Amino acid sequence: MGVERMTGTGPNIPIIDFGPFMSGFYGDRKLVAERMRKASTDWGFFYLANCGMAADSLTQAFMASRQFFALPLAEKNLVAWQNAESNRGYVGVKRERLDPARPGDLKEAFNLAPEEPGAGVPKNRWPQGHPGFRKVMTHFLDDCINTADRVLEAFALALQQPADFFVRAHDKHHHTLRLLHYPPLPEGFEPADGESRAGAHTDYGSITLLFQDDVGGLEVRTRAGEWLRAVPIPGTVVVNTGDLMHRWTNQIFCSTPHRVNVAPECRHLDRYSIAFFCHPNKDAEIVCISSCVGEHQPALYPPTTAGQHLQEKLTNTYGT
Repeated sequence: MGVERMTGTGPNIPIIDFGPFMSGFYGDRKLVAERMRKASTDWGFFYLANCGMAADSLTQAFMASRQFFALPLAEKNLVAWQNAESNRGYVGVKRERLDPARPGDLKEAFNLAPEEPGAGVPKNRWPQGHPGFRKVMTHFLDDCINTADRVLEAFALALQQPADFFVRAHDKHHHTLRLLHYPPLPEGFEPADGESRAGAHTDYGSITLLFQDDVGGLEVRTRAGEWLRAVPIPGTVVVNTGDLMHRWTNQIFCSTPHRVNVAPECRHLDRYSIAFFCHPNKDAEIVCISSCVGEHQPALYPPTTAGQHLQEKLTNTYGT
């Protein structure tokens, strides 16, 4: 299965075998890293195969996600999202607006994150009476962190940085795991004022791991402004670079607009996906990497912190 083209002609989003990076010699790792750099420069998106995540872990996560979203709305609202600082809990249909120029998105979500010890720090808003849900999601979150760290190691190699360059900047695990459900649309549904399941946007952090069900719906915008359907490919995870990686690398790795706009023949179906948003430590200073600037390639962005950037983005998405 490949990438369905909505308009235009040309190459497809790359599929990269990560196995040689996980178990190969330096030359193999270097080759994989170079392929990831090219894909991140040309597309900002690629499919990653053989990333080391267990298939049963993903299966259980999707099953638990379906069970959560099947709960009564009143029960889900007991763990509703409250503020950008915490960024955890249930987000109802149309509550989020990824494209500020469009109406609220036709989806619901549940956000969770690694929990830090101590009083006064945000905690996950777990639904009561569902311990299995918490166990499955905590395990899957750990799997995502391990996979993201390996991807970050490859990015460091691709940019001539120490292997732990990015991993160290993410070692406080200020990540977000997001379960997503796009309910079926009614017969004869006509979008009002540009309604969509998820408006066009770029991701806020460094990288995103996206796991799709077989319904699909992800669309990626090319550099030429065309939209491609990034259909699900079994055994792969979609990886894309976000705004902070775009800024960190002085635009060498691009943060690409994407959206969810399920094809008409699939609108009557539930669609589920899981996104792991890999975000640097909130106090990490995002400064253009030395290998990404030069005499003819000046730094395009002033320094910022990852926390400040995230707060601004979430406030724009949800409002104050």
